Amino acid sequence: MNRVVVSVLVSGLLCAGVSSPALAQYKVVGPDGRITYTDRPPVDRPVKAVKPSGAAADNAALPYALRNVVARYPVTLYTSSACAACDAGRTLLKGRGVPFTEKTVTTSDDARVLQSREGTNQVPVVRIGSKQIAGYEQGEWTSYLDAAGYPSQSALPPTYRHPAATPLAPTANPPQLAPAADPAPTSSPEPAPASPGGTAPPGFRF
Repeated sequence: MNRVVVSVLVSGLLCAGVSSPALAQYKVVGPDGRITYTDRPPVDRPVKAVKPSGAAADNAALPYALRNVVARYPVTLYTSSACAACDAGRTLLKGRGVPFTEKTVTTSDDARVLQSREGTNQVPVVRIGSKQIAGYEQGEWTSYLDAAGYPSQSALPPTYRHPAATPLAPTANPPQLAPAADPAPTSSPEPAPASPGGTAPPGFRF
């Protein structure tokens, strides 16, 4: 990747984080219950790290610098089974110690959601902040991860475990079958009334 493209890349990634509360990495609850967001952790009260959406993040165990990068530029990886390029992309992310969410595309429902969400039916797809990369090319992935600020070598604590991959489309609960009703009691057919003029032909009823 040439220098001009990298320059545009850095600018684009930085632009993705200028809106509030995207720059606000911490949620602070004051004594009066008032909630504020800040990019610096206060030292006089407990705080929670937040994702760009404002939701509390589960990244408290990450090193401070890496936690900030994850909050600004979260990484999502879309993969499928029997996909060598997907395996290579996953290996690259894990090798660099990049925390990421992996979504699998294995069903027609998954494929529809991928097309709707990312505008492609190709895997792997990686999203770094607001930047989407379809297909795997090591140099391109590396450049964008560098621009986002992810370390070139893993800074994850030894106890960190990457979350398991989950299906992209929500799995519908199978319909619950109603319990079988008790069979209705069988009754013997009523005998045909006797014909006043004699025996009726077989199968004939008056």
